[in-house]
Amino acid sequence: MEERQTSGVEGKVVLITGASSGIGEATARLLAKYGAKVMLGARRTDKLEKLASEIRETGGLAEYRKLDVTDMNDMEMFVQHAEEKFGKVDVVVNNAGVMPLSLLEERKMDEWNRMIDVNIRGVLHGIAAGLPAMRRAGGGQFVNIASIGAYEVTPTAAVYCATKYAVRAITEGLRLETEKEIRVTLVSPGVTESELADSISDEHARAAMREYRRIALPARAIAEAIVYAVSQPEGVDVNELVVRPTVDAG
Repeated sequence: MEERQTSGVEGKVVLITGASSGIGEATARLLAKYGAKVMLGARRTDKLEKLASEIRETGGLAEYRKLDVTDMNDMEMFVQHAEEKFGKVDVVVNNAGVMPLSLLEERKMDEWNRMIDVNIRGVLHGIAAGLPAMRRAGGGQFVNIASIGAYEVTPTAAVYCATKYAVRAITEGLRLETEKEIRVTLVSPGVTESELADSISDEHARAAMREYRRIALPARAIAEAIVYAVSQPEGVDVNELVVRPTVDAG
């Protein structure tokens, strides 16, 4: 399988949002290992610089740019930077996300708005900025990261799950609109090691999430799923992947 992944990924220019940690970081490392040219985006440039340096030290090709996915102009500049550095855009991995869970009665509207801005608008901005570049390149692929929360709702996670249901719907709409020219993949991780839970300010939700995350996938497992989708030959479009721990934490 590794040989097929290498041949299917080698030389592709892959843009990754939320690349400074977790799934984004693991995906960048794995794609670079298989010969992709990775463009890393996130708010924390110190972490991006370190990651890009480590990828280069192992023979990979990596560039980075500070990125706020909620800012459409910033996203367009991110895509433009990739085209300038690597000449084209083949894949956009819309991975950036936040998860500050709380009960609805807590009325944490700032956190709700943050989830809507990052988890929904961030994906829409990635699509809007990436599509013209892919058309210039003659094709491409979007990999949108949703969650198991795109299929089920749990207490404290109503707004988070709503944003992931939205990502699922947007991804399917994009697939239907572009299926003859652009490949579109939805990857929905189950409980995965990441920094997402660090943003939970609500004490009840934070305690519940600690228990829920006792059994978690390594970020590398989701990276492998993304690489699998990206590595497929032309004419093969992996539409949807749900990846969960063998023992369900729920």
